[in-house]
Amino acid sequence: MAIEFRSVTKRFPDGTLAVDDFSLVIPAHRTTVFVGSSGCGKTTLLRMINRLVDPTSGVITIDDQPITDRDPVKLRRGIGYVMQNSGLLPHFSVIDNVATVPVLDGVPRRQARERALELLDVVGLDRALASRYPRQLSGGQQQRVGVARGLAADPDILLMDEPFGAVDPIVRKELQAETIRLQRDLDKTVVFVTHDIDEAFLLGDQVVILEKGAKIAQVGSPSEILENPASAFVADFIGAERGARALHAKQTANGTVLVDAEGRTQGVLVDGASGDAGARAADVAQERTGP
Repeated sequence: MAIEFRSVTKRFPDGTLAVDDFSLVIPAHRTTVFVGSSGCGKTTLLRMINRLVDPTSGVITIDDQPITDRDPVKLRRGIGYVMQNSGLLPHFSVIDNVATVPVLDGVPRRQARERALELLDVVGLDRALASRYPRQLSGGQQQRVGVARGLAADPDILLMDEPFGAVDPIVRKELQAETIRLQRDLDKTVVFVTHDIDEAFLLGDQVVILEKGAKIAQVGSPSEILENPASAFVADFIGAERGARALHAKQTANGTVLVDAEGRTQGVLVDGASGDAGARAADVAQERTGP
């Protein structure tokens, strides 16, 4: 299902302008990532899709149908939602956490629990964890349960609000890899919110870089943004001229390597391991960076 924002604005009762005239098409069966600094409006945009927040003005549609034409409770139950810190019900077991939405939608409890067990397989959790409670799980396991719960009603749309922000870096990488696998297997329309540009580039088919007020600084594929930053703000935000992104070629006795702005080797240029290809890469780097 495709999602479209048409001139959407959100002003909160205290006067805060969180979203200012935002328009965007989110394509079906792709992962779109909203990325930006804290307070730029990315989570507000996400929550407007399932009507946890309603816009002050403008229209949001799903497959050309305005979401205001739909009952908000039914709308939410048909959209998967995964949040930071998993948001699990502490007094429910794992299996009952996952089965919650189908049961609320009238699916017999036994059938919903059978589906929940299947979803534990999908997200890479041992079924032996089904009878445990959230407090008995690691942070990474809790997030996987949260993803399973988000998938329980087999939604066409999955919203993910900084779901991996509270776990350690190793677990985060595992969960990112799992998210890529799930999208490849399940083919959902995924809207993902993060403040981490590396995570955005890893997961996103379409990346939307936001400034304050949810103003779009640039939208495109990771490659398009990296190769052609639209402004100085975007170049600075993605670190185009510093750190691990500011790479140049360096000739070594064994071939050509790629070195970042701090002088650390980040990889090997396979095509330029020897011969003219390596020399050409070094020449290009020399032109760009100088002696």
